[in-house]
Amino acid sequence: MIMRGRGAESALVHRLLEGARAGMSGVLVLRGDAGIGKTALLDHAVASASGLQVTRVAGVEAEQELGFAAVHRVLLPFLGARAGLPGPQRAALETAFGMVGGAAPDRFLVGLAALTLLAESARERPLLVVCDDAQWLDRESLDVLAFVGRRLHADGIVALFALRDDAAAPPTLTGLPELRLGRLPESDALALLMDHADGGIDQVVAERIIAEAAGNPLALRELAQGPHVVEAGFAEPPALGRRLEARFLRRVHDMPVLTRTVLLTAAADATGDRHLVRRAVRHRMGAGNDDIAEAFEQAEREELLTARPAPGASAFRHPLIRSAVYGGASRAERRSVHAALAAVTDAHAEPERHAWHAAAAADGPDEQVASALHGCAERARNTGGYLAQAAFLQRAADLTDDPVQRTARLLEACAAALMAGAPHRAEELLSRLPAPGPAIPVLGAHADRLGGLARLMLGGDGAVRLLLDAALVLSEHDPGAGRDTLLEAFDAAMVAPRSGPDAGALQVAGAALTAVACRTAPAPGADVCVPDLLLDGHARLVAVGHREAAPSLRAALAAMRLPGAEEGGAVRWSLLGMIAAVELWDIDALGECGRRYADAARGHGALRMLQISAHANATSEVFRGNLAGAEAHFAEFKDIADATGADPRFSHPTDVMLHAWRGDEPATLSAVAAQRELYPELPGGIQVQLARAALVVLGLGGRRYPQAQAAAQAVLDDPPPHCGGLSLPGLVEAAVRNGDQGVARRALELLAERATASGTPWASGLLARSRALVAPDSEAEGLFQEAAAHLAPTPLLTEKAHTDLLYGEWLRRQRRRHDARSLLRRAHGQFTSMGAAAFAERARLELRATGEQARKRGAGTERHLTPQEFRVARMAARGATNQEIATDLFISASTVEYHLGKVFRKLGVSSRRQLAASLPQE
Repeated sequence: MIMRGRGAESALVHRLLEGARAGMSGVLVLRGDAGIGKTALLDHAVASASGLQVTRVAGVEAEQELGFAAVHRVLLPFLGARAGLPGPQRAALETAFGMVGGAAPDRFLVGLAALTLLAESARERPLLVVCDDAQWLDRESLDVLAFVGRRLHADGIVALFALRDDAAAPPTLTGLPELRLGRLPESDALALLMDHADGGIDQVVAERIIAEAAGNPLALRELAQGPHVVEAGFAEPPALGRRLEARFLRRVHDMPVLTRTVLLTAAADATGDRHLVRRAVRHRMGAGNDDIAEAFEQAEREELLTARPAPGASAFRHPLIRSAVYGGASRAERRSVHAALAAVTDAHAEPERHAWHAAAAADGPDEQVASALHGCAERARNTGGYLAQAAFLQRAADLTDDPVQRTARLLEACAAALMAGAPHRAEELLSRLPAPGPAIPVLGAHADRLGGLARLMLGGDGAVRLLLDAALVLSEHDPGAGRDTLLEAFDAAMVAPRSGPDAGALQVAGAALTAVACRTAPAPGADVCVPDLLLDGHARLVAVGHREAAPSLRAALAAMRLPGAEEGGAVRWSLLGMIAAVELWDIDALGECGRRYADAARGHGALRMLQISAHANATSEVFRGNLAGAEAHFAEFKDIADATGADPRFSHPTDVMLHAWRGDEPATLSAVAAQRELYPELPGGIQVQLARAALVVLGLGGRRYPQAQAAAQAVLDDPPPHCGGLSLPGLVEAAVRNGDQGVARRALELLAERATASGTPWASGLLARSRALVAPDSEAEGLFQEAAAHLAPTPLLTEKAHTDLLYGEWLRRQRRRHDARSLLRRAHGQFTSMGAAAFAERARLELRATGEQARKRGAGTERHLTPQEFRVARMAARGATNQEIATDLFISASTVEYHLGKVFRKLGVSSRRQLAASLPQE
């Protein structure tokens, strides 16, 4: 059956359902005005889903604050199979649903558990997941379901979401395939009007109704009913939802008191449990069962309630009816209904719902209810429902009379909102603090800290200043909190789009060094923790120099590599640790921390930590010359960003170094342009430095030395606090090629200071190679050989090949063609194998100048695979099972099977044993 006026939309839904029957997956977000037909299209999908399992949920405003409530309803039919989930997934799911106690789970591990559970069920029979009024789902559930939607591929699952146009778009749904429902064509509107008209409608009235309904199916249906036909008093289409609500409300007001009470009680209840509604009505009105049953029947006859709502569907015929009933009641009526619901809700079995109804019934401060809400907030935190925790705490604050305690609860609510990744919510909570601010300085500092973190997440101005001000106060009262806030300020100074001249990394470093100097020295032999070492190291790096910073940074990296460190507090500061490894040119620390912290993140489902580790692993693989592996890690980084609903403008240009080493000029310049657009006033930020280093690599590979020098010059003129060292060797090389010995020597001096402080083989090799470029011919060869010796035991294939190239070029200019050929041949082979096309061409031209033609080599077979296929293939070649691959890559086992099938066909292999020989060696 095709819906009237929705042929194209129905056909799209049918194609998705057919795809599920064939084992593929699809997701679709339906958007449109209230009453435009979203729910009707969902109903049509359910009716058309023959042969499919169906699980359905409808968002309810009153349940928005109960964490994981909606996803619990979605998964309820499948929870009996949870014993088959991998251990960490099962524990996360059961903890989120309050089935067991434990540490708060990462919501994305809950999402992976939901995906696995749904995908395993779909193996038996395809599955349709329907989420109506998604704007009213609790945030934790929406995050989980959106995560599932982004990971669907070859699972036999269709996920449909519907949300109103007049609602704020949930950011987690951004980027999913979307279908906007518009007004019905006039011919279909007329046909629909006649379908629902009570008796005939003359042409004049019909035209008036069609014009005023603006093609909205619900308005047409309502205006077609009986004597109301001639009351078409609607104004412009933007007000249509409110006008429809007013119309429904007039109908409700015409009903008996008991029927109105039934409707209001049902609107205030989020469970859809009619037995609970009946008990609450009986408690409030003292009515008998027969009278209450008759009230329900009247509401059904008037088409306000549905007689037999499907599991997960709303009891109201349309969400506008629910909002009209609830919004049209007086505050006293709503309080009375919530009091009745609280009275009949078991406070032991459902403490959250009981407390929420009790709070809605309160008429002023009530510490007993506030304390109950605070207890609910603690339970929500323990299940990972941070937005639910924030909501309970906010409501508790509203009912708290003591101003200091009210402020403390609001600050706690704000912190929970930030943990949930909801900075706008956090800022709104901070705006509720008593003006001009808390009387207690520590509370004011905590407010500044939370405000700074919120601004950082939103990319707004002033984050560093707020964090720095907070740290200065907290350091006096709570040194641990002060230290953590200074580390957060360093994070912000590295990545914030704008920080201001009086609040940057240098100001944070000064405050940090003062705090470190004032701190009591640890007892002899006592362990110094990672955060203390990182704070001291980064502060000295910014304010003093690499030589003074290196001991603390080395100690921090050593502590981060201790057994089990990735399971402890070091995780929180892993970004600062990875940057320390880059500053010290420590490829071993970067690679080991990246791998270990990534493994720990996968085990815990901690996607944000996995993102940091994925970027570290990608960077490490770039320098190792494994560009295919780096592409897979960068793809994982972006994949996680997309799965978590992050802004792709920030995440997608981060693979700029990979593009530069591949010699892909359009992709490199595009990523650099994106970084400049996002960070126009941030000369020292790490993303800007990566973009600058990429331009240097691109220029050197293409033998465009003036461009390479121009890109790196800012590092010399205004040395950035972090990651500027990546450009220094290239600046020396470019300046020498341009005949600018002054710049070359200045860059070499700065490089020598940093490399000597580091002392790693990588740093020593770069320093010797750069010295060779500016040295007289009598000294250059020894320095080139020294560089090669330093780099030989390292895995740094890009640096080894680059050194061979530079040494070979020098030998050719010395007319030692025979000696040059072997080095240039090796460099050409290495660059070609890794896919560094521009450098390979530079080596080929140099080799040709010696009188030898280099053999052309094709791209490796791994380039025929997508990044996801390559990641799946690499893990399968190592012996991982499908479920292990699915867990690590946050996809389903069915999708792993699908990708492996494509890998086998592309590589021409028939078993996992053959994969290892078909993939590049790491």
